Amino acid sequence: AYPDLWIGVNTLDLAPRTVFAHLSADIQGLWVDNAGIDERTTRQTVADAVIDAREASGWTGLYFGGVAFKYQRAVEDVRRAAYLAGCYMDVVTTSGPGTGKAAEEEKIGAMATALHPVPLAIASGVTPENVEAYLPWADCFLVATGISQSFYDLDPARTAALVRQVHAYLPKTQLDHMGKAYLPED
Repeated sequence: AYPDLWIGVNTLDLAPRTVFAHLSADIQGLWVDNAGIDERTTRQTVADAVIDAREASGWTGLYFGGVAFKYQRAVEDVRRAAYLAGCYMDVVTTSGPGTGKAAEEEKIGAMATALHPVPLAIASGVTPENVEAYLPWADCFLVATGISQSFYDLDPARTAALVRQVHAYLPKTQLDHMGKAYLPED
């Protein structure tokens, strides 16, 4: 119905190494909460298996992989985890400590610095009120609870406020590159 929309999915019930077999060419993005990066080891067995599965599937979309992510083992060295992750995914994705909980700015800055030029996404706790602090570091925001009226319904005014904050920060050349921006009505 909307062929020009970019479509991404988050598969909470499938292991990252198995999800690629289920993706069609219509899906442009995949987000997994745990990309299998372990900063304590040099060999990334899980992440290697995910890369092999992706290559075998032929899927060419953007892979957003969760690193130092909510509800997982506490990462001891977020810089190292981010650095390692940059070799395995298109967009390294991190979060705060829980759903709707903002990530520490220090963590985001450390990860972004270790990743450069690989993009960094934040997937929890982003709101119109705090997004400005993340704009120098993050390239993507996967947002729901920070702009929602309920678990299922986005708040149009909060969504528009977040979009305005991001657009106010982006240089005009980046906005031109993105094409026509969608700004919901208040």
